[in-house]
Amino acid sequence: MTPFWIALQFLTVFPVQLKAMPSKQQNGQSLLFYPVVGLMIGVILFAIAYILQAIPAILLSSAILVIWIWLTGGLHLDGLADTADAWVGGFGDAERTLKIMKDPACGPIGVLSLIIICLLKWSAIYLLLQKQLYSALILFPILGRLAPLFLFLTTQYVRAKGLGNSMADFIPRTASWGLFSAVIVASWYFSWLGLIASISTLITLLYLRRKFIQRIGGITGDTVGAGIEISECVSLLAFVIGSFYIAV
Repeated sequence: MTPFWIALQFLTVFPVQLKAMPSKQQNGQSLLFYPVVGLMIGVILFAIAYILQAIPAILLSSAILVIWIWLTGGLHLDGLADTADAWVGGFGDAERTLKIMKDPACGPIGVLSLIIICLLKWSAIYLLLQKQLYSALILFPILGRLAPLFLFLTTQYVRAKGLGNSMADFIPRTASWGLFSAVIVASWYFSWLGLIASISTLITLLYLRRKFIQRIGGITGDTVGAGIEISECVSLLAFVIGSFYIAV
């Protein structure tokens, strides 16, 4: 169970204490539990939305977004901000981009990226609540956590040291592809809207992978975090927009 506890400790604010330093193999295996952690986050969001549905949607959507961010400790938003700063400030140069990405300071582009992603998520959550599609909140954190699986399976990790390096070297490839496929198939539970959300996620990941390779030759922890945030947002938007054209 150690890989699960690693994933839970890394991806959430839950107070998990590991009894020993995890091995590189366990770090790699922890990627298999990322969608499981996404499921846990989604169930919590669904439960809050369902229990508090009597509250006006404009307030409830704000509460859900804040709790969503709090549950992850803002980890992926930090990766998004660092990636946005580096992409603009790097001027197309890989070395400069990687250097800026390691800078803990958040520049104006990073702040702007956070405002945009939060605004899009909030508005989509608001519309989702108005349509009373509470259970759909389970789906998006799961789809977002397919990003690490896909990126580590298909893309080189460019930093020589760190947690991401051990994940890239020891990810269980067959099991990961099986899990990735299973999540896509399971999205059919939400009928055509689930399919739209999952296809949107796949297209987004393919696009991000191409851009990451073009700029820095692969991925870093920050770009994976950005991938999670962007995938969550795109799948959420695709689902909500699709609900206006497809009967639920």
